[in-house]
Amino acid sequence: MTVYQAYSPSLGLPAARDGRFPPAWKRERMTWIKPSFLWMMYRCGWATKEGQETVLAVEITREGFDHALRHACLSHYEPRTHDDAQSWRRDLRRSSTRVQWDPERDLHLNPLPHRSLQLGLSGPASRAYADEWTVSIRDVTPLAREIHGLVRAGEEAAARALLPAETPYGAGPLTHLGA
Repeated sequence: MTVYQAYSPSLGLPAARDGRFPPAWKRERMTWIKPSFLWMMYRCGWATKEGQETVLAVEITREGFDHALRHACLSHYEPRTHDDAQSWRRDLRRSSTRVQWDPERDLHLNPLPHRSLQLGLSGPASRAYADEWTVSIRDVTPLAREIHGLVRAGEEAAARALLPAETPYGAGPLTHLGA
């Protein structure tokens, strides 16, 4: 399973070089992983935003991702999903994983009518992500810049051909996440 993150070169380059997150990577801090390449490009501005100049493709185990989803809580109260706001707040405090659904993005980073998952990991989930679930880490910054250059040049078909393959994730019903 591939997820994306963007970091400053001081964190991203050692992570890609060593295939694991360096000691400077804060394992207690909330970290957000994104299974959508284009949503990551929206978030990091095609690797141009300060502190997000290095885009990483992080391969993680399916078991780890499934575990995170099974134990996740929505990052916001949703009346159609939760019994009440109080029980949602209780679940949120107990969970080290959060799910947020945001509009997916097109090549121009405009919102699309369907949603993309963002998965926030903290505490035990963040440590497991960094130290157990991560299989490999690659620097995909050159790919991001190449695709962005093609988009700016109006060569959308060529840009689309370079996008990483993404397939729907068959996790089964995730009613606790509004899916």
